[in-house]
Amino acid sequence: MKLTSVLPLSLISVTAMAPGTHPAPRQQPTTLCSQFSYWSGSGYEANNNLWGQDSATSGSQCTSVDGSSAAGVQWRTEWTWRGGPGQVKSFAYAGKQLARGQTLARVVSIPTAVAWQYNTTAGVRANAAYDIFTAADAGHENSSGDYEVMIWLARLGDIRPIGSSTGTVSVGGWPWDLWVGMNGDMPVYSFVAPGTTNSFSGDAKLFFDYLQTYQGFPASSQNLIVFQFGTETFTGGPASMSVAQFSASIN
Repeated sequence: MKLTSVLPLSLISVTAMAPGTHPAPRQQPTTLCSQFSYWSGSGYEANNNLWGQDSATSGSQCTSVDGSSAAGVQWRTEWTWRGGPGQVKSFAYAGKQLARGQTLARVVSIPTAVAWQYNTTAGVRANAAYDIFTAADAGHENSSGDYEVMIWLARLGDIRPIGSSTGTVSVGGWPWDLWVGMNGDMPVYSFVAPGTTNSFSGDAKLFFDYLQTYQGFPASSQNLIVFQFGTETFTGGPASMSVAQFSASIN
């Protein structure tokens, strides 16, 4: 597992939500500006995903897919949000399209890599994070799950994960601040990097191995249904996040 820390971090997040139904895929490159406008290609997908925009007093967001191949996807998102400081406005993301019916006990590894950058952090209240859902029902809608696991690579501003910090844990040889809480009936585990990490490469399965050993995560009955990387936005901007490359595979 390789991390590259660039800046000290601030503070941020909440659970992300993805729409349960998708319109027909579009060919890339493309720009997505409507609330749940969607793209797919090369085994990946992207969504503007403005699921919390109604909590803003003003603002907008557009997400662009710049390219994709079997090796990954390149994308960016530009946004400005005002009002509702305690509410997430969006979780623009790129995700790996998954074959359903893969319990975590059957998954050997989940190699993934991402390189990203915010153009500014001044006044920005947002994160950069992996968002992963699992469910006992392999056909569960992808807007939620039985469990949510987040891997935060940045916390910008004065927000924080769901729940409370349980202290520093080691996963893949690196320290993470583990937050545990509930989003309704769904347990949420957030592994927070100790600093803003603009480059990450590692095996995401190791986070589930940790949870199975120390938090009782039921790997034998939970299917992987969502694997995404994006940014939860609260307030700030104009700001943009660019992702030079996001890739993932399920082995």
